Amino acid sequence: MIPSRLFSARPQAMLEGVGFWMLAARVVPGPSCLLLLRASPRLLSVSCADCTKHQEPPRKQPLSEKKLKQHFVDHRRVLVRGGHGGNGVSCFHSEPRKEFGGPDGGDGGNGGHVVLRVDQQVKSLSSVLSRYQGFDGEDGGRKNCFGRNGAVLYIRVPVGTLVKEGNEVLADLSRPGDEFIAAVGGTGGKGNRFFLANDNRAPTTCTPGQPGQERVLFLELKTVAHAGLVGFPNAGKSSLLRAISNARPAVAAYPFTTLNPHVGIVHYEDHQQIAVADIPGIIRGAHQNRGLGLAFLRHIECPFLLFLVDLSVPEPWTQLDDLKYELEQYDEGLSKRPYTVVANKIDLPQARARLPQLQARLGQEAIALSAATGENLEELLLRLKELHDHHVATELEHGRQPLRW
Repeated sequence: MIPSRLFSARPQAMLEGVGFWMLAARVVPGPSCLLLLRASPRLLSVSCADCTKHQEPPRKQPLSEKKLKQHFVDHRRVLVRGGHGGNGVSCFHSEPRKEFGGPDGGDGGNGGHVVLRVDQQVKSLSSVLSRYQGFDGEDGGRKNCFGRNGAVLYIRVPVGTLVKEGNEVLADLSRPGDEFIAAVGGTGGKGNRFFLANDNRAPTTCTPGQPGQERVLFLELKTVAHAGLVGFPNAGKSSLLRAISNARPAVAAYPFTTLNPHVGIVHYEDHQQIAVADIPGIIRGAHQNRGLGLAFLRHIECPFLLFLVDLSVPEPWTQLDDLKYELEQYDEGLSKRPYTVVANKIDLPQARARLPQLQARLGQEAIALSAATGENLEELLLRLKELHDHHVATELEHGRQPLRW
């Protein structure tokens, strides 16, 4: 019998230990184990619940708004080095009753390349590091054993990545699966077996492996979204992107609030997704490097555009002409892409009064809305879907793959 004083000290701990002991040892029930059998179901259930509690995987913490702003990266400076080639070996064959076995030193393996590969799941260059080193090749061995080549190091980049070295464009990775060898691995060294000749039957020469190629590349994301929001500072681009998507760019009452482009995804009921980019504010003379200059004009290379006009300023129709002029000075034909005009801040009294004059000056219908109050956002979403469907149909007609998110 189990003494009763053992249960008087810590009954719960004693019962839990006995319950686990029963599972491991498979004790045959008897009069002395009656108490243990009655307590084991409850103990096992408690123990399993505790195990489940401890084995529950930690939940992923949601990103803060500050981290979401820093998540999208559109350019990178990358130092890439190919792998170092393995060294050759100088040695001679050694075997009983074979005095002159000859040289048998193997060659070293080649260093691994560093390759840029387009991955459709990657949306920005935030995951690209500033330095990459390829895998080295192994040294040669005895008995003519060659060293293993270094493995290829792949760097995942998004669709539409431009690879530049200085001012020269080396590659335009615009299709899923495209690859570019950023750095070539070094050649492996030669063993003394390689130098065997009729006039040199016992060479002792071997060569070291060559270092891999080293270069500094500039990665630039050219195509960032389906639609680009183009407008002057404080026109309400960031507020509009917040209203129609889950992006969280900074919003403030001073110009140049957005210093980095932000991309928001607009979701529709048929599981269709349209990416809209908030382009940092353009001012008059941006093509002459004024304001933010040409640093972000490359992001406007989207299939279609949304020109955002501020109705609260006098003569808002002049903004559209200035924006088109800046785009044409940067790249001829850029302003002739499919677009629609969005008139923002309709919730203000003076802005609503200028809407008829704006539509008369433009000669076309402008979508009047308020990003602050959400008024008439449905019309913009419908027009955005029409532009996207037209873009997809045009790309498929020309045998090209449309941009997908």
